[in-house]
Amino acid sequence: MSAALDLPVPMSLTEFLVWDAPDGARWQLIDGQPHAMAPASPVHGAIQNEVGRLLGNHLRGRGTPCRAVANPGVRIELRPDMNYRIPDLAVTCAPLVPGDPMLPDPVLLVEILSPSNPAETWMNVWAYTTIPSVREILVIRTDAAGAQVLRRKPDGTWPYAPDVVEGDVILDSIGFRVPLAAIYAGTWLAEGIPVR
Repeated sequence: MSAALDLPVPMSLTEFLVWDAPDGARWQLIDGQPHAMAPASPVHGAIQNEVGRLLGNHLRGRGTPCRAVANPGVRIELRPDMNYRIPDLAVTCAPLVPGDPMLPDPVLLVEILSPSNPAETWMNVWAYTTIPSVREILVIRTDAAGAQVLRRKPDGTWPYAPDVVEGDVILDSIGFRVPLAAIYAGTWLAEGIPVR
């Protein structure tokens, strides 16, 4: 769960990027209000690490310029001057720009859904659909084994609801496919997934 710092006047993105935050927490800017992000649970961190490793190895093995990035700042197109969101993972194929606090042109975003803040996470997921470069968004559960994927349609629109992952996690944006159990490796959640 995150805590909002309720400011009487909304903060701009420019102000947020030079702001001296009150503690060592990571902060997002949501519609002009800073929100502290709670530390990840050990299961959340293990899943994030495993998915980042799987994505990174896949991209390196394909020899693409794409790379996986943990906890990047991204700019949504909905009130972009008042928003700075931080997904758990992202993939970009654009060169990283030294000093730029925003990840350029993400094609894939990953959110790991904690039981304490599902509404906030889904709010971010739908906000990510405004980023023109994003092709897919993967949402992974931590309370039970399961995932969902939102895919941009060929006409550029998004579906009204995500697809539920059945068996394999398939990410067309980067040509990636892995059994659902693989993303839960090393956690108790992997035990309940049937192996195909």
